[in-house]
Amino acid sequence: MTTLVTGATGNTGYHVVSELVRRGERVRALTRNPAAAAARFPAEVELAAGTHTRPEELDGALDGVDRLHITVTAGLAEVGPELVRRAGDAGVRRITVVWGGAVGPVEQAVAESGVEWTRLEPQEFMSNTLTWADSIRTEGVVREPYDFPSALVHEADIGAVAAVALLDDGHAGRAYNLTGPEPLTPRERIAILSRAVGRDIAFVPIMHEQAVDRLVATGVSRADAEYVIGWYAAPTADATTVVDTVEQVTGRPARAFAQWVAEHAEHFHTASQPAQGVLPP
Repeated sequence: MTTLVTGATGNTGYHVVSELVRRGERVRALTRNPAAAAARFPAEVELAAGTHTRPEELDGALDGVDRLHITVTAGLAEVGPELVRRAGDAGVRRITVVWGGAVGPVEQAVAESGVEWTRLEPQEFMSNTLTWADSIRTEGVVREPYDFPSALVHEADIGAVAAVALLDDGHAGRAYNLTGPEPLTPRERIAILSRAVGRDIAFVPIMHEQAVDRLVATGVSRADAEYVIGWYAAPTADATTVVDTVEQVTGRPARAFAQWVAEHAEHFHTASQPAQGVLPP
């Protein structure tokens, strides 16, 4: 049996591919740039050119696929239901979907597809911390408007839960809230980063509007920027409350933020301060 992973080089897709390969499964990785992706994956991973936001071009990628992993990203809301329909027509019998923060058109289409499905509802990704990398390297500061806790989840744990749901029985029709093992405020995350890189990092509060403008400057729409910063201003109980879903599904505890930092410390070191003992991604 073959699993097609969309967004295979993305934050979660990469880890889904890696976990499936670790379990000895046949994987087809969908990516816009197969040549670049080839350097990241083992030779046994089949690479397919394409993107899940153009489902009309994916009939070949779906050929012979039994299982499908979808990560809901920007631009998928309108065409995602068509992707789900084509997957069902191609004979896909099991789908996992990483939601986009709410049950929207794609998530609903998966639930109504008639195939076995599992929805993964991770809270904030630990990889969001990478947005601090430039200011930490150049100035030794992190600028954020709020200091509320977040039950951050490691992307590899999302991939591990997805692999179990794709391969094992007993997960159909389930929606899994996924968190890490502890809620951490930005200041607490900074303290962990400071110890890892061996230098002081300061927390500098900024205004809500400054945070929105900063996000808009990266190309995000103002409406989306207001939504994201508003989430940080008033996080939900799900976003701050630890649950043990990762351990219940995979049989091992969720990875801690300190482990994520050890794996990515190279991104936060200055050029004159090379990382020591950094683990591979």
